[in-house]
Amino acid sequence: MSALTSEDLASMPLFADLADDQRVLLLDRHRETSHLVDQVIVMEQDWGESLFLIRDGVAKVRTYTVDGDEVVMSLLGEGDVFGEMAALDGAVRSADVVALTPLRLVKLRSAPFAALLRQQATLALALARLEASRLRDLNQRFALQSADATTRLLDALAYLARKSGPTADPTAVIPPLAQKEIALIAGLARETASRTLSKLRTRGTVTVANDGSMQLADLQPLVKRGLLTQS
Repeated sequence: MSALTSEDLASMPLFADLADDQRVLLLDRHRETSHLVDQVIVMEQDWGESLFLIRDGVAKVRTYTVDGDEVVMSLLGEGDVFGEMAALDGAVRSADVVALTPLRLVKLRSAPFAALLRQQATLALALARLEASRLRDLNQRFALQSADATTRLLDALAYLARKSGPTADPTAVIPPLAQKEIALIAGLARETASRTLSKLRTRGTVTVANDGSMQLADLQPLVKRGLLTQS
């Protein structure tokens, strides 16, 4: 993959309304890095002066309950940024970010980003839209905590699919993941997630390739459960 350019940033909703020289400013002294599955990119309670942009791959934002149980707060995919809040307010990181798949990241300096936020209402509005979208995702996932296992797993698979491609497509191919990760995202016990996934495969709702990647082949069960709107 080639080095990130101003034109690449222009294709991302968060930066689309900036002028070319402003996007060049954001890229000043940026660093591109690669990360393996399960690598922790940022840790909760760490101090942070940078924000990160995902060029390729999927990551999870996690925290832990007082009992030590892992909770997946959200997923991040291509074009998403993270670490922006700690970079802006100077507070510690509020959660871990961990690679679910191999990741390509761009580390950006927080100072140019913060300066542009103060100067450009369009960037501030785009960031507000991003945060609102994440809040909606989080609200839906919490609203489904009392739903049946099939509904919760279908929602998790659709969420993973949307974050696995650049167009937020629920039928995008989901990269191979450990079943424990899928169970955590769905908020299910691993055994329950495994049994439910087996049923969905038998019904033809989900297909699984030889390499372990998955795809939602039939969206009607999600539409019937109110997880997707009819297109």
